[in-house]
Amino acid sequence: MDFLESATTASGPLVEWAIEFTPKLISALIIMIVGWMAAAWARRAVRTALLRSKRLDRTIHNVLASTVRYAILIIVLVAALGQLGVSTTSLLAALGAAGLAIGLALQGTLSNIAAGIMLLWLRPFRIGDYVETSDVAGTVREIGLFATELDTYDGIYRFVPNSEIWNTPITNYSRNPSRMTNLVIGISYGSDINKARDLLLELARECEPVADDPAPIAFVASLDDSAVTLNYRVWIANADYWATMRYLLEESKRRLDAAGIEIPFPQRVIHIVNDEAPDTESGTEAVASGPAKMESPDDPNAMVDDDR
Repeated sequence: MDFLESATTASGPLVEWAIEFTPKLISALIIMIVGWMAAAWARRAVRTALLRSKRLDRTIHNVLASTVRYAILIIVLVAALGQLGVSTTSLLAALGAAGLAIGLALQGTLSNIAAGIMLLWLRPFRIGDYVETSDVAGTVREIGLFATELDTYDGIYRFVPNSEIWNTPITNYSRNPSRMTNLVIGISYGSDINKARDLLLELARECEPVADDPAPIAFVASLDDSAVTLNYRVWIANADYWATMRYLLEESKRRLDAAGIEIPFPQRVIHIVNDEAPDTESGTEAVASGPAKMESPDDPNAMVDDDR
């Protein structure tokens, strides 16, 4: 009996504290649950409102929506702890000290955040752009505070830390409205250069995605061993670049073939010279074969060395 009485006497304050603390704990849990749901709802509402707005680029939509969500969660956390009786002043001081320690431990993460802020501020690329760095290339899916998400041309998902993108040169293939393509086309030495050039320029004028300014050009770039090489340069609207470039290359072959203009393959012409001299001592003829020399079509007057 003495033991039960002493246990009851000792547990009395604990029971009273539990009875007093339970409503506060329930209130804090309710605040956390409602606040979590409110933060998710606010994030969706902000994204919907930003999508309807045409003034803000959609590159920063996700960042703004996530910022609103995290701000609400921080307020909810402080309110829940205040409901439990925790002093907010001491809490903020503790959070500051914890933030400093975490910042020192996560320097790489902070560099990613800094790089993400710079990418969002300077905007070297936007969502939907096709970009390339020294290590990765793909279409931008999302730009976050920590990393950028890309889809490669073959459907591979890439998650790239912002610092790796920020610290390397960035090539944005989608930024400008048009791009130049340089098609290299070889024709035979016996073909009419002016006729081939006129056919290529006519094809460019008939192709709608090809820009009129700068105007398409075709010119002789070099005289190679087997062909006269033409450079065929046109400017194409960015949205139609790849399809138009493939069409021009294929259609150029068809039209040059139809006009009788040959696109030669690499070749060499070999001349073998045989010298015959009579053998006066034996009364028979000895055949001496001179050295064979390889000549290119653009050197018809090349000399042939012999040992006579």
